[in-house]
Amino acid sequence: MGEVEEEQNQAGKLFENFVQATTCKGTLQAFSILCRQLDLDPLDYETFYSSLKTRVTYWKAKALWSKLDKRASHKEYKKSTACTSTKCLIIGGGPCGLRTAIELALLGAKVVVIEKRDTFSRNNVLHLWSYTIHDLRGLGAKKFYGKFCAGSIDHISIRQLQLMLLKIALLLGVEFHISVEFVKLLEPAEDQENEGPGWRAEVCPADHPVAEFDFDVVVGADGRRNTLEGFRRKEFRGKLAIAITANFVNRNTTAEAKVEEISGVAFIFNQKFFQDLRQETGIDLENIVYYKDNTHYFVMTAKKQSLLDKGVIIHDYTDTEMLLSTENVNQEALFAYAREAADYATHYQLPTLDFAMNHLGQPDAAMFDFTSMYASENAALVRERFSHQLLVALVGDSLLEPFWPMGTGCARGFLAAFDTAWMVKSWAQGRAPLDVLAERESLYRLLPQTTPENIAKNFEQYTIDPVTRYPNLNSSCVRPHQVRHLYVSGEMKACSLERAVTIRRPVNLCRKGSEVRPSLLQTWCQKQTDGYQGVSVSDLTSSWTSGLTFCALIHRFRPQLIDYDLLKEEDHAQNLQLAFDIAEQNFGIKPFTTGKELAACLEPDKQAMVTYISKFYELFRGTPLAASSRDSRREANSEVQSSKPTRPVHKSLSFTQPRKRIPKDVKKLEDNDPTNKRRRKIGTYLEEATNLSNQASLLGREGREPKENKVKSMATQLLAKFEQSTLRKQGTWHRDCTQGLGGSDTCHVCKRRVYVVERINTEGLYFHRECFRCSTCNVLLRQGCQAFSSEQGKLYCKQHFAQQKTVVTQERMSTVRTGKLNSGLSDGSSLQTPRHQGSCDTTRTTGTLPSLLRKSLSWPVHATQSVLAMPQRLSCWMRGALRAAGLHLRDNAEDYTFLYELLSLGVPLLYSMQEVLLQMHVEVGPVSLQDLLQWAEHQLGLRLI
Repeated sequence: MGEVEEEQNQAGKLFENFVQATTCKGTLQAFSILCRQLDLDPLDYETFYSSLKTRVTYWKAKALWSKLDKRASHKEYKKSTACTSTKCLIIGGGPCGLRTAIELALLGAKVVVIEKRDTFSRNNVLHLWSYTIHDLRGLGAKKFYGKFCAGSIDHISIRQLQLMLLKIALLLGVEFHISVEFVKLLEPAEDQENEGPGWRAEVCPADHPVAEFDFDVVVGADGRRNTLEGFRRKEFRGKLAIAITANFVNRNTTAEAKVEEISGVAFIFNQKFFQDLRQETGIDLENIVYYKDNTHYFVMTAKKQSLLDKGVIIHDYTDTEMLLSTENVNQEALFAYAREAADYATHYQLPTLDFAMNHLGQPDAAMFDFTSMYASENAALVRERFSHQLLVALVGDSLLEPFWPMGTGCARGFLAAFDTAWMVKSWAQGRAPLDVLAERESLYRLLPQTTPENIAKNFEQYTIDPVTRYPNLNSSCVRPHQVRHLYVSGEMKACSLERAVTIRRPVNLCRKGSEVRPSLLQTWCQKQTDGYQGVSVSDLTSSWTSGLTFCALIHRFRPQLIDYDLLKEEDHAQNLQLAFDIAEQNFGIKPFTTGKELAACLEPDKQAMVTYISKFYELFRGTPLAASSRDSRREANSEVQSSKPTRPVHKSLSFTQPRKRIPKDVKKLEDNDPTNKRRRKIGTYLEEATNLSNQASLLGREGREPKENKVKSMATQLLAKFEQSTLRKQGTWHRDCTQGLGGSDTCHVCKRRVYVVERINTEGLYFHRECFRCSTCNVLLRQGCQAFSSEQGKLYCKQHFAQQKTVVTQERMSTVRTGKLNSGLSDGSSLQTPRHQGSCDTTRTTGTLPSLLRKSLSWPVHATQSVLAMPQRLSCWMRGALRAAGLHLRDNAEDYTFLYELLSLGVPLLYSMQEVLLQMHVEVGPVSLQDLLQWAEHQLGLRLI
């Protein structure tokens, strides 16, 4: 009996150590010790939780078991048998990924979570909706973190939330692996039976046990970078929004406890606070939030001009990426800016403001760009390959990126986790794939619209069934035939969407040196340079001395900067120097040596090479491989090599270069441009004609050479015409778009950038909504009620446009008349000019008398000319006045017609009224003064005389 009690006490202590662990590694270590002590196998996910309950009878554990049992008793889980044969891989160990893992584990699925990091170090604080607090309490959050949402607190740090969810997931049998990075999906082998290996993941390190894990569901929860392919993104672009987050050390003193939190103050609601802040400190903010948790967490939206004035941003750039690049931000000024704003917002009540440290050992203050937000176009898809089906889904920021002032990230992330679990349950029960996808997309349409007010209020009834969470749910608004494109049965292709430019990183998180593993770096470089002639990355030293590898890497992501086909493989020094110069000028990556010195090295310094190459990795990582581009490049190379005589024809007729990448929004405009449509159509015909000519030449038909030249000349002429018209119509717009403005244009009125959400398009020009005004009366115009003067380039309301048109016509006629008159006068004077010039030439040396005579006679001459020109001027003026009167009558013909009709009726009526009044006067008779006095005395009750 004593041994049993001792064993239980020991188990209780180990369980308490597990519950109180404060780090990710510490939690995993405590859990491993607990399982080893109790002789439990965490890989036995089906019976692990029940076995753990029976072995750990510690009183604190019993309270937790009751919470988890209550959750597991929901009928949707079918006592953890709803998904017993389902294997799930979750990419990312953030809050949304772990919450999804918990739900899938409760359904009875085998769940494996991989996380690239080995620490939970995010100090930022999340705002929680009421249902989120209730959900976490139902999972036993208070048992792991006693301060969880005590009183009116409705927030928690990301690190603390991850720790809680990780501990719950481990207790439910979820496998959690740190320092494992997902690379890509691996298709099943072709020659195998159904029982052979199915879908797997390529991970780094490649020899990790997760690489051998077969799964039929994969969930992407790795944040905005989203490494799962096949999901296109929609961009929501607004005005420039620069957010600053800062975490200060919380020493939990009495003075710190007295400082009140700021749950959210916006300029529109408390203008005096922000105006005083700007006047006293020079800091201009749009809003600010202060939460007190493990750290003092501040987040604010700062105005660009304020950051420039305070020296935080060094140079003002139009491109947001350049504006907030690491090189353009003064870190010390940023820290001072955040500290000063935090001091003022808390009325200087915090005793000390020392920055907490992030996972890189740097002060935890960062500046982000929230100008654009991204959302996936669809929430899930199905891949089938060799009779193996794979359900692919997204949750969290990978699915729908939140805007931090709204506090929707965690709440909508959890809703998406529940919806995904419901989808996996339907998938495991054998529903048709298209029906499963249609229901998931119907739910996804609701997700961006959810607010604390429009979701169900009975939190006790919340389950993974969407009916319990969404009032008035229509789960069939998307039909199965509408999601047919989400069922992918062919070979996997790389996603055409480039994600490198969409990955938001704080400007202060610059890595010190190379923290990338060389094996991972080499694998990444091999994939990026695959298909380039003369490039083979076998190591990180000698494979790069030819310079072609550097050039290929640059060309892979920035093809406009380098023409790879013009490089010479034997000219190592020139290739290296070209790559070094481009990297330094365009990316700010400074070379560690010269191209000549590196080309002369037989064995370059590996550490220096890894450090330099890792800078390209940090700059470009996250961008998927463009396999179609590489294939087209190889096809183009093979065509050139097989038929060299036809290369000039191909070059002149190639409307789209094989490596040219067109931005998405520019491509849409080009697709809608009728000029480009005609050019593509004609280009297709010309390419077909050229292909026929090439085939004929390969068959030895020499007689068709003149026709081939004729086609070539026709193509050149047509291309020249279309290029000229396109340049005249569009100007330099395409060049501006490729420089990174992405979704923005210039307002025709104020010449500033105008974004898609706030612009009005008319006459091929863009206007801010505030600038869409009449140039005369300055009234805001509605689209469709405006008139645009192409001559003046101004907007008018229709009333003032008609007036302006009349004025312009008169001014034009006056200008013409004045021009004719001036030309007549100049002709008259020119007739006399030779004589004057002659006299001037002959008398210039005779003194001042001739000039005096000439001046005295000039006035009579001009007076005579003016008198003689008077009739002509008068006639011109009369003709202009009559013409203006005619135009006025024509423009107001209806008014004058109505006036004529009114007068034609009114004048006879007035004449007849005069006779009637006269007759009435005669009948009444003359009124005497005595009668008027009697009437007045009667009315006033007084005697006047």
